[in-house]
Amino acid sequence: MKRKSFRQAECPVARSLDAIGDWWSLLIVRDAFDGIKRFNQFQQNLGIAKGMLTTRLRDLVEAGVLVLAPASDGSAYQEYVLTEKGKKLFLIIVALRQWGEDHLYRAGERRSTLVDTRTHQPVSRLSLSSSDGEVLRWEDTHIIAARPGP
Repeated sequence: MKRKSFRQAECPVARSLDAIGDWWSLLIVRDAFDGIKRFNQFQQNLGIAKGMLTTRLRDLVEAGVLVLAPASDGSAYQEYVLTEKGKKLFLIIVALRQWGEDHLYRAGERRSTLVDTRTHQPVSRLSLSSSDGEVLRWEDTHIIAARPGP
């Protein structure tokens, strides 16, 4: 079955998921933030099939999330490097991490921790703020639908 494309959707969530919306792609991006750059490193760390990894990396390059670059060590290999667009996914990865910490672990269960490199303390919880700095919940927001253009 062919996957439906959301590239032209009016909803920004749908368009975003069209570009990076499967778990392999988000795990690749997570690993890229952790410094993984080479195909074999992604494959080994994720345990993903080579064909699946090839497809996901190609899609992330086409979406402008990653770019292929010559290896930083001067070898004949190429590396996958986050673009500025890809780096903007950091908050998405952190939001998923914090949601998982809150809802998918038992009290006291071991897990990795995201810390500030300067202070070595856990990072603060993400929150959504209004233009005047007030913390917003989902009930405090609504969507204004896109209007048909001329």
